[in-house]
Amino acid sequence: MPVPRPQRVAIVHEWLIDRAGAERVLEQILALFPDATLYTLIDRMPAADRARLPSRRTVTSFLNRWPGITRYFTRTLPLMPLAMQQFDLSGHDLVISSSHAVAKGVIVPPNALHLCYCHSPMRYVWDMQGVYLAQERLDHGLKGWLARALLHRLRLWDMASHHGAEQIAANSHFVRRRIWKAWRREAEVIHPPVDLAAAGLVPAARERRHLVTVGRLMPYKNVALIIEAMRLLPDWRLTVIGDGPQRRQLQAQAPANVQFAGAVAEPDKQAWLARATAFVFAAVEDFGIAPAEALAAGTPVVALAQGGALDYLVHQHNALLFDEATPQSLAEAVRATEPLWQGDPGLAQRCRDSVAHLGEARFREAFSAWVDRHWQAWCHSLAAPR
Repeated sequence: MPVPRPQRVAIVHEWLIDRAGAERVLEQILALFPDATLYTLIDRMPAADRARLPSRRTVTSFLNRWPGITRYFTRTLPLMPLAMQQFDLSGHDLVISSSHAVAKGVIVPPNALHLCYCHSPMRYVWDMQGVYLAQERLDHGLKGWLARALLHRLRLWDMASHHGAEQIAANSHFVRRRIWKAWRREAEVIHPPVDLAAAGLVPAARERRHLVTVGRLMPYKNVALIIEAMRLLPDWRLTVIGDGPQRRQLQAQAPANVQFAGAVAEPDKQAWLARATAFVFAAVEDFGIAPAEALAAGTPVVALAQGGALDYLVHQHNALLFDEATPQSLAEAVRATEPLWQGDPGLAQRCRDSVAHLGEARFREAFSAWVDRHWQAWCHSLAAPR
């Protein structure tokens, strides 16, 4: 007998503040389940970006009612597990969590299937704890001790809360390994959707020795390393696209060959990418959508040889990878791009071809197949005699 499709679907997401990689995934999940109820701790996304997330009904937590929450929401992290577990999901037969922190810890009815698309276990309580403590200047003293105690409690909660999900999908092989290390759970890899609109642009004239980087200007993005490398590359230029809390500090320390474009419209960003000699990337990301978008524009990447971006970056094919997170190592990789790629007529198409499998339609197809497969298995298990 055919299995009926789920009728009452819940989509759970941590917060809606801006349109980052996790929100792009959420857009595609909601496109597959347009009648689903969306549960999120905080819904304060700008109207233009929020319009991309059609949902019949949205339910928020008590955190959403706090005045000015967008200015300090990260400081409410200790309350987020409690807030997430206050959602009443009774009446739903399928729950899909889009999780990089606490969404996968939502409490699900016993007769409902819970599938988790995991962007990452909480990085700041696992392998990147030391990095985050140092960035927040909490790696010493009484505040440091309290911060470590808090992160320890969150780590224990993280280890326990994943058990509520019957199946987990990871957004990269890097995150798949992180899930195994943290939770001892197997995960299927479904790469996140990449906007391949730039692949349809008319090829642009390259601007010689012009580098571009794109992203939120936050410490873990490691833009400071790229800027320091530019001191060693006086004959090159760098354009930094994006905004964030580090912008003022980065601009103050930047040499004259670095310019800041700020947040730009999507077509303008694609045009910047298409004209650049190379895209520069120094972060250890779960997947890294920005380098994939650069490749879609026909632009090769200079990147640190770590993280989820290695799922699609291939050394000396569409990227030059450097092993050490130092300005010297990055600068050497940038210099090596000229003898390797200058005058290469097939470079742009090779870059585009390397990410052609990462488009939004491909994500919807893979994600839908994953959900259908586990939904059918779940329904059969419920119907089996006990």
